[in-house]
Amino acid sequence: MSIEGSLVETLARVRSQAAVVANPAWLRELGVKALERCNRVPFGTLTKGLIVALLLGAAITTQLNWQEVASAREALAENPLGRAFLVASQFFLVISVAFFAWQLYRIRTYRPASAAADADLPTCTVVVPAYNEGRQVLVTLRSLMASDYPAEKLQIIAVDDGSRDDTWQWILQAGREMPGRITTLQLPRNCGKRRALYEGFVRATGEVLVTVDSDSIVEPVTLRRLVSPFVGNPRCGAVAGNVRVLNLHEGIIPRMLDVSFVFSFDFVRSGQSSVNSVLCTPGALAAYRRDVLFKVLNEWMHQRFFGKPSDIGEDRAMTNLVLREGLHVLFQSDAVVYTNVPTRYKNLCKMLLRWARSNIRENIAMSEFAFRSFREGSAAGARAYLCMQWLWTASAPLFLTALLCCILWRPDIFLLNVLCGIGLWSSMPALVYLRRHRSSDALWAYAYGIFNFAALSWIGPYSLVTMHKGGWLTRHLPAATGAAAFPAAAAPARSRAAA
Repeated sequence: MSIEGSLVETLARVRSQAAVVANPAWLRELGVKALERCNRVPFGTLTKGLIVALLLGAAITTQLNWQEVASAREALAENPLGRAFLVASQFFLVISVAFFAWQLYRIRTYRPASAAADADLPTCTVVVPAYNEGRQVLVTLRSLMASDYPAEKLQIIAVDDGSRDDTWQWILQAGREMPGRITTLQLPRNCGKRRALYEGFVRATGEVLVTVDSDSIVEPVTLRRLVSPFVGNPRCGAVAGNVRVLNLHEGIIPRMLDVSFVFSFDFVRSGQSSVNSVLCTPGALAAYRRDVLFKVLNEWMHQRFFGKPSDIGEDRAMTNLVLREGLHVLFQSDAVVYTNVPTRYKNLCKMLLRWARSNIRENIAMSEFAFRSFREGSAAGARAYLCMQWLWTASAPLFLTALLCCILWRPDIFLLNVLCGIGLWSSMPALVYLRRHRSSDALWAYAYGIFNFAALSWIGPYSLVTMHKGGWLTRHLPAATGAAAFPAAAAPARSRAAA
């Protein structure tokens, strides 16, 4: 072949390869093949493995560079502010370890109440407030109607809080499916969850009143187990149910929150229940003794903060009022409800911010009576949990600011320290989940620890300076609505028993 012919052939080959590269189809094909390879390994397993590898790597690197870590701490101790940070950190660590040790001791004494027999069960009213819930409210009501609870002792009230979608139609559908079993109620406009619950409470006939969120599903045995602590225990004023995540397979956030929920309920609330002082009965599943609830109902309905009607934290507020009346608030670990949680970061932040603001408000409210003689018997446990709440709330902004300064000063050292700290503290919820469910999903505790520090740690400090702000945040309520925006004598709700 001549030189000219070789050049022509080479140029043709180059053009052909260039055309392939210029054609995006090959990129799509390569991407499809890569996804197929990735799909062979479950995404959750891969993520959990990477998180564990990251934390182990941080621990090993810290150990290998221990001399540099020690030198950085010595340099930090030479500065007065740095020395104060180190002393405060050690104090906080000692207090937290001692508190968790005491919590472990308390958990060993916790036992859920045994399920009561049909003849011993009190009459029960379940109130389900719903706003823009769509078809999910029908699923919730179906799960309640399938409960193992005597039908003649069970009343269900579904309240549509002025939804803008087809929620009311789905509530009516539930009434048609279960004629005579559900009382349906529609508010003329959106007035907030507290008002919706109030309208259900004043129509309730049961000796025990239960709240269930409209995006939740209960097990058939849940209601029986939830109500059982009231049987034979006249000092029981309220019971908290055990909340788990329903939409587990909708992303990483629900999986991380499920581990967090298990720790919050099976560990934290179990300990609180052992001293008869659960600090919050969750709106997703809670039960109240009728006479106690009606004693504080008006005060709860018209609660104000900074001169404004309180439109958040109705569950923690009611718990505080029950505790203030000198009654016990217990946790029933085997009364389980599954609820939907946010799947997007923005919505998660809104939910956690609402919870954080409510927590601060109600800690203030609880502090007004917790250090007085508010009930017979010891209240030391309730005071201990309240003090730890205040310690964690007040120290969060200080430690976050100090850590960020340290990371900016020596990122190579203090980022490793932070990762090791996250690994240690995340081991507690991981072990609780592993012991409870025997699943590798316990590793999501470590993912949540990193995610919490990197993306959620701002919520605590921000909630402190914005505690006066209200609003549901995830419901997009009109600014004019509020807890007291719908007076009892005005605009009567549309109510009827499903027939």
